Amino acid sequence: MRERPERTTAIQRGDPAVLEEIIRDALPGLLRAARAAGLSSDRAEDTVQASVLVFLRRLKDFDGRARVATWIHGILVHKIAEERRILRRDDAREDIDEVMEARFDRDGNWARPPQGPGEDLAAGEVHRLLGLCLDEVPDRQRLAFVLREVEGFETEEICNILQVSANNLGVLLFRARNRLRECLESKGMKGSEDARL
Repeated sequence: MRERPERTTAIQRGDPAVLEEIIRDALPGLLRAARAAGLSSDRAEDTVQASVLVFLRRLKDFDGRARVATWIHGILVHKIAEERRILRRDDAREDIDEVMEARFDRDGNWARPPQGPGEDLAAGEVHRLLGLCLDEVPDRQRLAFVLREVEGFETEEICNILQVSANNLGVLLFRARNRLRECLESKGMKGSEDARL
């Protein structure tokens, strides 16, 4: 899917109103994709910000052969890969003091107490399990899944973002869905009845 020629020209010119609209519309999806890639909220926000800055620096390079949202998500995928390389170099172990500070206040009370029983808890458990299972899906499969199922991108756009063929994308989505199903089943999810929560 191509960008409209007049919009492409406005982007290349750096039209502030057009750029503001593009960034405002793209930010929620970019954040969801970065979080789905396994980045913490802070790192996801930083990675999205870095992606937007690259987009703004490279306005003149945008040629309109794809939608601008596709182009920005492509930049994000590269920034996520950079962030993953940085994270791998960091020490993977959490300091016990940081864990304690994150979970308890100075008096030793829960910072965020566990929720009580009820429907909200069950729904939260489903989302928690889905998040855990999504974390176990390899990066490219997870990104393909999120771009399709959460962001609603079309096949051609996802192929451009991930730089894969349509057949390869189909394989990525098939594998992601199977991994998620197997993981959820292994954690006790039985199907549509559990999913309704």
